[in-house]
Amino acid sequence: MKIAFVGKGGSGKTTLSSLFVRHLAAVGAPVVAVDADINQHLGAALGLDEDVAAALPAMGAHLSLIKDYLRGSNPRIGSAEVMIKTTPPGEGSRLLRVREDNPVYDACARPVELDGGTVHLMVTGRFTEADLGVACYHSKTGAVELCLNHLVDGRDEYVVVDMTAGSDSFASGMFTRFDMTFLVAEPTRKGVSVYRQYKEYARDYGVTLRVVGNKVQGQDDVDFLRAEVGDDLLATVGHSDWVRAMEKGRPPRFELLEDVNQQTLRTLRSAADATYELRDRERYTRQMVHFHLKNADSWGNAKTGVDLAAQVDPGFILGEDATAAVSPAAADATV
Repeated sequence: MKIAFVGKGGSGKTTLSSLFVRHLAAVGAPVVAVDADINQHLGAALGLDEDVAAALPAMGAHLSLIKDYLRGSNPRIGSAEVMIKTTPPGEGSRLLRVREDNPVYDACARPVELDGGTVHLMVTGRFTEADLGVACYHSKTGAVELCLNHLVDGRDEYVVVDMTAGSDSFASGMFTRFDMTFLVAEPTRKGVSVYRQYKEYARDYGVTLRVVGNKVQGQDDVDFLRAEVGDDLLATVGHSDWVRAMEKGRPPRFELLEDVNQQTLRTLRSAADATYELRDRERYTRQMVHFHLKNADSWGNAKTGVDLAAQVDPGFILGEDATAAVSPAAADATV
């Protein structure tokens, strides 16, 4: 299951996504966690020291490797240089799976030991000094989008992505890559404003969106959120001594997280799991192609000097039964 956590800056989306990752690890689920926010707080929220989190390999720094591996023997893609962030897979492309070893994970994923299990963490990468004043942060998240376009996951497998703050997720087609999007909202007018934007932008794309109320102090806050977001309100989270200790870098054992918050996490997992039966693989692939063609027309064709529409394989559907036929020679050349 591909799951996104979104919300305005300061809403607690990274805290909630880290708690959800810990919950999944505690029940023994395979998890790939992705920090797609250039502020890069997920590693620390999962208990890594700041210097260790800062030293995690940036996906953007390995973009050439990622492209070369995913291209495989796809005859529609002449070289890795003409792949862009939205390039869709086709026959011969290599696909990523949650439970496997591959060069992309070797380069970009690092195991994080939690008291309930192990997760694999990937990060989009921070701004560097060379980026300041000349680069857009979307150049950093492109590697994440490309990997999601080529990632196949099954029931009880989880990819959890801590997204960029606010409605910036809509600057690319990445917002359509998820089975479930959890929007973390505080019980304030500003807190629900991102929800309204997200709901409006996602309306025509079949995005499954549920709201998690955070920093809720009483029934009045719950009533406010219910009045503002209606049935999209899935659960709420209030004060947590466990979270406060975690934010100080001294998290207790995860099993000591308050029962009410453990129940909230179980509610989130149940809601995400329920979307498995609703998967529309043809729509998922169609949306991938839609945003690829938009990017091709907008800037991709001019940048690469080729017609990127030719990369679309009209007979390919990304699903659990999708295969990537790669010749041994191609495998030797790209690994």
